[in-house]
Amino acid sequence: MNEELSLDALWNSAPSGERTFSAIEASHLPETARRYLEHAIAPGTLLARAVRLSMHGEIKLGRWLPFTAEQVIVWDRGFIWSATVRMFGVPVRGSDRLIDGEGAMRWRLLGILPVMTASGPDITRSAAGRVAGEAVWLPSVLCNDDVSWTAPDSSHLHAGFIAHGETSGLELAISGEGRLESLKLQRWGNPDGGRFCYVDFGGIAEEEATFDGYTIPTLLRAGWHFGTNRLEPEGEFFRVQIDSAIYL
Repeated sequence: MNEELSLDALWNSAPSGERTFSAIEASHLPETARRYLEHAIAPGTLLARAVRLSMHGEIKLGRWLPFTAEQVIVWDRGFIWSATVRMFGVPVRGSDRLIDGEGAMRWRLLGILPVMTASGPDITRSAAGRVAGEAVWLPSVLCNDDVSWTAPDSSHLHAGFIAHGETSGLELAISGEGRLESLKLQRWGNPDGGRFCYVDFGGIAEEEATFDGYTIPTLLRAGWHFGTNRLEPEGEFFRVQIDSAIYL
């Protein structure tokens, strides 16, 4: 069962990259896209197919709660986000995942008592949107031939691609140096507790760091209703600090 697959097993299943990044990789793209990719990926860096992240932060579950987590993204298979959330000092452990076309969420109090379980087509579809947004932590996949780029101006980009059955349009805002400032996409979800539908989702990148030749956002605030006045009072639910990243 995919829900039994471990972080290590997913990581060990990742294929190694075969190409390295150079200016030639991006030479046919709009100047804004070239600026972003050349900032995010150092020349000569292997174009990775997977990343393993360690992180900590806060997640809003009624109120803000601290968490620590590790995540593996293998672009061709999906992701596992394995975390421990502290609720009134008591650990709630579990994972969100999308593996081989099946999404699931499994969380247990003290690692024993189930507190939240979810799966099915809506969870899978939402998880596919999540991994599309998290391409900014694995920017090598944005060099794929099936990614279409448009640049309405020198500060904004649109990357179109298909990720795990979902057609995604990733909107990026970048600085003059090519640093990612924010990301936005339409993600399947039900943040208001009603029926699932496409909702504006995104994140604000406040810091960045370089790991193994990749410069990625390391301090990020994310949530639903991105770009509206509903983000901060009700949509924002995830604040994360990336501590380390390993690429394969």
